[in-house]
Amino acid sequence: MITQIKGRLVEKTPTYVVIDCSGVGYLLHISLHTFSLLPESEAITLYSHLSIKEDAHTLYGFIDKTEREIFRLLISVSGVGPSIARTMLSSMSSEEIQQAIASENIALIQSVKGIGAKTAQRVIIDLKDKILKTFDLDSISVAQNNTHKNEALSALEVLGFNKKQSDKVLNAILKEQPEASVELLIKSALKSL
Repeated sequence: MITQIKGRLVEKTPTYVVIDCSGVGYLLHISLHTFSLLPESEAITLYSHLSIKEDAHTLYGFIDKTEREIFRLLISVSGVGPSIARTMLSSMSSEEIQQAIASENIALIQSVKGIGAKTAQRVIIDLKDKILKTFDLDSISVAQNNTHKNEALSALEVLGFNKKQSDKVLNAILKEQPEASVELLIKSALKSL
């Protein structure tokens, strides 16, 4: 198995790169996320996944191991092939995919081109436990808390409360109740303001 490729970047497009390793050019299909993080220098290292089918051997390249691991988890789901997994990684960051699966956000997963309702449900059913075991849950819940906090903060601002004061109150509530919903955050904040 080819696990990483290190060499000189010869060609770079939003969908693939060519890396020269001692005179051999390897074409690696990449996501837009990887494309956006490619270094400007010619020396490059990409983590790779080799997909073998009857008619083709295709290399996929990733900027980091997390993205490659998410790709591998996605293609393990029935109905999700390498091209859909790559499209998903182009539409969302690895962290956003982890968060969507962990929080069972079917609508967000279904928003990716090529993924229908049944496939989105299958992705969540098949991968939720693996995502929760494999990746740092704290970063996922912190991101979810930030989203809830931001929504609650904007709602309190609309109601005419001071942003700094509201922010302080919301932080105190989140320390006591890290899993608080937006509604609960707003109700608790209104009692304290």
